[in-house]
Amino acid sequence: MDVRLMFGGWMYGGQAFGKRAIARRRSGAMAAVLFSVFSLFGALLLSTMAASAQDGATPAPVVIQASTVEQARTDLDKWKADVVAIAGQVEAGGSDDAHLVDLKGRADAIAGDAAAANTKLRTRLDQIKTRLDALGEPPAEGQPSEASMVTEERARLTAERAEVNAIAGEMESTAANAAQISNNITAVRRALFAATLFKRTEISAQTLGDASSAFVTELTNLNNAFSSWAAFVWNYKRLPMFGAVMLSIMAAMLFLVGGYRFFGSRMDRRAFTGEPSYLRRLSVAFWSTMVQSLSLFLFLVTSAFFLDNFNVLRSDIAPILFGAMAITGFVYFVSRLSYAIFAPTQPEWRLLKVSNRGAHTLSSAVLLMALVNGLDYLFGTISETLYSPLIVTVAKSFVASIIIGVILLTVSFLRPVIGEGQDYETGNQRLPRWLVILLRVGGLILIGACLTGYVGLARFLATQIVATGAVLATMYIGILSGKAISRQGAFGESLAGRYLARRYGLGPVPLDQAGLVAGLGIYVVALAFGVPLILFSWGFQPGDIESWAYRLLTGITVGNASISLIGLFGGVLVFAIGYIITRWFQKWLDNNVMARGQVDAGVRNSVKTGIGYLGIAVAAIFGVSSAGLNLSSLALVASALSVGIGFGLQNIVSNFVSGLILLVERPFKVGDWVVTGTTEGTVKRLSVRATEIETFRGQSIIVPNSEFINSSVGNWTHRNRIMRAEIPVSVAYDSDPQQVMDILLELVRAQPPVLRNPEPHVEFLRFGDFSLDFELRFHLADLSNGLGVKNALRIAILQRFREEGIAIPFPQRNLNIHVEGDANPQMLAALLSEEGDKAVVAHTGAAAPAQKDAPKNDGDVEPKEKPEAKA
Repeated sequence: MDVRLMFGGWMYGGQAFGKRAIARRRSGAMAAVLFSVFSLFGALLLSTMAASAQDGATPAPVVIQASTVEQARTDLDKWKADVVAIAGQVEAGGSDDAHLVDLKGRADAIAGDAAAANTKLRTRLDQIKTRLDALGEPPAEGQPSEASMVTEERARLTAERAEVNAIAGEMESTAANAAQISNNITAVRRALFAATLFKRTEISAQTLGDASSAFVTELTNLNNAFSSWAAFVWNYKRLPMFGAVMLSIMAAMLFLVGGYRFFGSRMDRRAFTGEPSYLRRLSVAFWSTMVQSLSLFLFLVTSAFFLDNFNVLRSDIAPILFGAMAITGFVYFVSRLSYAIFAPTQPEWRLLKVSNRGAHTLSSAVLLMALVNGLDYLFGTISETLYSPLIVTVAKSFVASIIIGVILLTVSFLRPVIGEGQDYETGNQRLPRWLVILLRVGGLILIGACLTGYVGLARFLATQIVATGAVLATMYIGILSGKAISRQGAFGESLAGRYLARRYGLGPVPLDQAGLVAGLGIYVVALAFGVPLILFSWGFQPGDIESWAYRLLTGITVGNASISLIGLFGGVLVFAIGYIITRWFQKWLDNNVMARGQVDAGVRNSVKTGIGYLGIAVAAIFGVSSAGLNLSSLALVASALSVGIGFGLQNIVSNFVSGLILLVERPFKVGDWVVTGTTEGTVKRLSVRATEIETFRGQSIIVPNSEFINSSVGNWTHRNRIMRAEIPVSVAYDSDPQQVMDILLELVRAQPPVLRNPEPHVEFLRFGDFSLDFELRFHLADLSNGLGVKNALRIAILQRFREEGIAIPFPQRNLNIHVEGDANPQMLAALLSEEGDKAVVAHTGAAAPAQKDAPKNDGDVEPKEKPEAKA
C-alpha cells in the first residue's frame, strides 16, 4: 500500500529533511524566480528600447546568425533526449508519486521551453519572409539580370528559411510529445491513487492474528534499532546531539518569547477583564493557536534540520523520528485549536454556544481522533521503514479507522448545544440536524469500509476528517476574524486601529477603510495557507502546487492571448513607481523652482497639471509595456471605441480637448475672476474636463471646458489685478459743482489703495430730474480691495457733505388736491396748515353726487415726483 498517496502532505513533511538534494534544487529554483522578478523591469525596458531602435532604423538584410541556429539545434537535441528518458522512466513503472511529480514537472518545462523557442523561430521566419518579399522574385528569362549581391542574399535567406522551418517543426513535435507525456503521468498518478484507495484486503481472524504476531516482531526490531542508535550516539555523536537539541530549543524559545512580546496582549486571556467581544475572542483564539503551535513547529523543524546536518541520524531512524515529530506537531496544533474553540474551562471565551460538559466532551473527542490518526501514521512509517509485512499496516489502519468511526457516531448522539433559556450548565440541545447526519454517515462509512476490506479508503477518509477538518476550522476562524474586523467601527476599536488613530490622526472613515483592507488581507492569508495544506492532505505533492502557481503567475491563456500575472503585477508596479515619481517631481518643481522664481499661482497650477498628465501618460505606456500586453490586439476595440467617441462620447472628448487648449493658451488661471454666461466667480480648479468656479456667495459651479472655448469669457484678472471703480454721487441743484468735484478728489486721494497713475477724476455726468449727477472714477491696484475702498469713500463723502452743507436730494411728492365746490372746508384748512405752500389746491365745479361717493375724501390725490428745492 502506498502510504504517500494517502498522506501526501504529512508524509512529505516527515521525509523532507532526508532529501537535501531536492531542497537544494528547489532553493535554486526559488533564487532563479527572485532573480527573474528583480530583473524583469530592466529586461522589459531594454527590450522596449531595442524594439524602438529597430522600428526607427533603416531596413537592413535580415540575417539569422549561425550561432542562433546552432543553439536552437543543440537545445532541440537535448530536449528530445530528455523526452525519451522521461518516457522510458514512466513506462518502466513505479509507485513513487513524488518521483512522478518530478517527471511531470520536467516534461512541462520541456514543453514550455520548446514552445517559447518555436515562437522565436517563427518570428525569425516572418522577418525572413518580409525581406524576401522586399527583394522580389528573381528575374524571368529575357529580363535584365539582377545584381549578384541580391541573388546571393536571396539564396542565403531561402536556405536559412528551410533550415529554420525544419527546426521549428521538430520543436513543435517535441513540445507535443512532452505535453503528451505530462498527460500520461497525470493519468498514471490518478490510476495509482485509485488503486491504492480501492484495494481490498481480506479481513479475518487469522489475518488479524498474523498481524498481531508481526506487530510484536516489529516492536522488537524497533527496540533493537533504537537501542543500537542510542548507544552509537552516546558513544560517538554525543556533542552534536546535544548541540542540535540546544540550538533547536534556543530557536523555539526565541520565537516563543518574541511571539509573547509582540502578541502577548492578544493571546493571553488573563490580560482582559469583563465580557470579551466576539472579535476579541476570535483574535485571542487565532494568535494563541498560531504562536504556540508555530513555536513547537519551529523547535521540531530546527531539531530535524540540525540532527540531519550533524549526521546524528541513521537511515533507519530518520524517517521514524521525523514522523514522530510531524505527529507531535500536528496533535499539539489540534489540541490548541480545540482548546481555543471550545475553551472548556473559560466559557466566556468560547466561540461556540455549547455547554461546559459539551465543550469538555467535544474537545476530548477531537483530540482523541487526532491522536489515533497520528499514531496510525507513525506506526505506518515504522512498518515501512523496518520492512514489516503489509498486513501489519493494514491491521493498524483497520483499528484506527474503526476507533475514529466510533468516535464520530458517539459525537452525533451528544446534546451539547445551549438552547433558549439555557446556560453553560444546563445546555442539552442536539447538534444541528445536518451535522448529525454528516457525522453518522462518516462514521458508518469508515466502519463499513473497514469491515468490507477497503482499509486504504477508510484510512484516507479518516485522515481527511481529522487533518482537513483542523485546517478548515483554522481557515474558518481566520475568515470570521476578517469579517469581524471589517465591520463598521470594529477596526477603530482594535489595538491597531487605536494606534493608527493616535499616531497618524486618522478619523472614523479612514479607519473603516483600513478595516476593510485588513479584512481582505486576513481572507487572503487564510486561503493562502489553508488551501495548500488541504491539497497536501489529499495527496497532492508540492511539485503539483508549484506547477500550478507557476502557470498561474507566468501565463494564463485566454483565446490566443497569454496573460502573465507576474507581468501584470510588474506593469502595475512600474505604473505606480512612475506615478509616484511624477507626483514627487510636481511637488519639487512647484516648491523649489517656481515658488522661488515667484511664478504666478495660476501658471504654477497649469505647469503642475500639464506635468501630471504627461507623467501619468508616460507611466501608463511603460506599465503596459512592462506587463507584456500586445496593443495590436486592441485594434478592433479601438475602432469600436472611435465610433463611440464619434457619437456618444463626443461631448467628453470635446471637453477634454478644450481642457488641453485652456492649459496651453491659459486665457484664465486658478484664482482669476471670470464671467461666462450667467456664471461669475473665482476659478478654483482647472482640469481637462471641467473647471470649478466658486461664486462670491460660496457656491461651487462645475463648468464644462467646451463652454469656455465656444462662448465669450470675461476675465477681470487676465493680465493684472488693476480695476477701475466708480462711485455715483448726486447733489441738490443749489450746490456748487466745482466745490463738489474738489471735495470728491480730495477724499479719494486720501485713500492709500487708490493708484495715483492713472489719476482719479470726477465726471459731471448730467442734470438730473431733481439732482446734479457726478461720478467719481479711480483705479485700484488690486480689485479685491474694491468693496472696502468704496465703503470707506461713501462714508467719508456723506460726512464731508454734511459738514459743508451740501444736500443729497431724494424724490419728493407734490400733492394736487382737486376739491369739488366749497365742501369740507375743515379738511382743506388742515391740509393747508400741514403742507404749507407745498400743496396746490384747484377748485372744480363737479356735480354733487360725487360728494356722496366720497364723503370722507373730497378730492383725488395725484402724486408727482418733484425736486426738494421747488414747491
